[in-house]
Order: sequence, then structure tokens, then C-alpha cells
Amino acid sequence: MGILEVGFDDAVVILELPERYRKRLRTTNSVERLNEEIRRRERVIRIFPNRESAIRLIGAMLLSQDEKWSTGRKYLELDEYHEWINNRQTESHPEGTEA
Repeated sequence: MGILEVGFDDAVVILELPERYRKRLRTTNSVERLNEEIRRRERVIRIFPNRESAIRLIGAMLLSQDEKWSTGRKYLELDEYHEWINNRQTESHPEGTEA
């Protein structure tokens, strides 16, 4: 019970976000899919000659995924998120009051 009480605020912080973001962040589907793809590629190679070669493969895959997420269809539209944050700050600190 103590662990739940200590971590409760961290566990429910996602509920403060707009629903559009909650839907995307409540699951780990994108991470699971990325891990599946790494495992699929790793099975093809089967035995890596050294640790660095495994890190290069995973690093190349992560860079490729980052490029897809950066240039393609965005998983989360951060412009809208920043606008939401600014609106929250404006509402909690109206003009003429100190933050």
C-alpha cells in the first residue's frame, strides 16, 4: 500500500493530458513493435561476432525508426501539446500575477 501511495501521482499524471494524448500514451504498442523488429533482424544474423556489431545493428534500426517518426506521419503532434501547456499556464497564472 505504501508503494501505491508514493507512486500514485506518477501513475495518474497521464489523466491530466488531453484525451488525444492519453490514447496514444496508455499503451506500449509502438515500443513492442520496435522490439519485435529488432528481434526479427537479430534472428537473421543469429550470432554476432562481438558486442559492438550488435549495438551497430540496433543503433541503425533506432536511427531509421527515428527518421520515420520525425519525417513521416507524427505519432504525437507536439505543436498541439505545447499550445495546451501554454494555455494551462495562462489559466493558472492570469496576467498581472506572479508565477
